[in-house]
Amino acid sequence: MAQKNSCPLPEVNITASVQMGTKALLCCPAIPLTKAVLITWEIILRNQPSCRISYRVETKETNETNCTDRRITWASTPDQSPDLQISAVALDHDGHYSCQIATSDGHFQERHDLKVLVPPEVTLSPGKYRTAVCEATVGKPAAQISWTPDGDCKTKNESHSNGTVTVRSTCHWDQSNVSAVFCFVSHLTGNQTLSRELNQGVTSTPLHSLLTILYVKLSLLGIILLIMGFAFIQKRNSFRPKRKLA
Repeated sequence: MAQKNSCPLPEVNITASVQMGTKALLCCPAIPLTKAVLITWEIILRNQPSCRISYRVETKETNETNCTDRRITWASTPDQSPDLQISAVALDHDGHYSCQIATSDGHFQERHDLKVLVPPEVTLSPGKYRTAVCEATVGKPAAQISWTPDGDCKTKNESHSNGTVTVRSTCHWDQSNVSAVFCFVSHLTGNQTLSRELNQGVTSTPLHSLLTILYVKLSLLGIILLIMGFAFIQKRNSFRPKRKLA
């Protein structure tokens, strides 16, 4: 998600997807700060105690309760802008962020459901017997994998404790005319395409063909031995002394 330079118009609920490692800007209701009496941010992160940050306009007093993450701060000074920013989004910033502004005219609230995106690490490796393995490791959410050309594919997802998912797709091609394959990985953080030459593997030989080959080889060996034996006898006879006639 690209960094925003200004806040959108007031909304009751906003779902925002932010890539890990980038900066996030969370906005309050767009009302004149001259009417504000109390500005409160309530942050509920998954598996963590809720954090509350408040700013009283009249006394310019700021209070924090259970807030220990220094990456979450005011985007500016609260008397100039009540918006919140996360300097470097991490996986543990997944959660709900609510801005409440109390004014003389009533209360205004804007809620943000922040979803952190993690780009997967993509690899394509050869397998045995015309097989290839495409893997999208520790992505959030799970990536989608497809192949060209189509093959006999099996895909498995492995979920991790931090919310990321590893997707592994293994494909086999019987067609001998398929020499190269392409793996397409689709993800909210961007798409990737990898290609690889297909391992031709080893072609198995039927039993009757093996017996035929063995018979031919033994026959040739027998002929060669017969020729060598005949040549040996001829050579031996040529060296025998001739008998003299009486």
